[in-house]
Amino acid sequence: QVQLVESGGGLVQAGGSLRLSCSVSGPTSRNDYAVGWFRQTPGKEREFVAVENWDHRYYVDFVKGRFTISRDNEKNTVYLQMNSLKPEDTAVYYCAATPFLSSSYDYLRTTSYNYWGQGTQVTVSS
Repeated sequence: QVQLVESGGGLVQAGGSLRLSCSVSGPTSRNDYAVGWFRQTPGKEREFVAVENWDHRYYVDFVKGRFTISRDNEKNTVYLQMNSLKPEDTAVYYCAATPFLSSSYDYLRTTSYNYWGQGTQVTVSS
């Protein structure tokens, strides 16, 4: 069983920064998968934030220039560095893993991902 565990969430003032971590264990802890970040607020569906498939990084428009996704191969960990945070970034953030996909568009779809973490809360105060 593949396990993804998020950490690093918390309370931060608008304009501040947080770095989220996604620890990956199990058969997926190899270089044949992509890891993405999603977020969700109460009453809304989970939405795509960013993904890295080793060759490319993709970001949703509202985080471009502020968020950066990266990997640490030695630690089997994927990070989401979040800078210039805004109150509207407040959400539960989830990491998810999928085998490499043929269409980049499919990385934006929650249904493309087989494995999910439990989520970590990010709260940005005004």
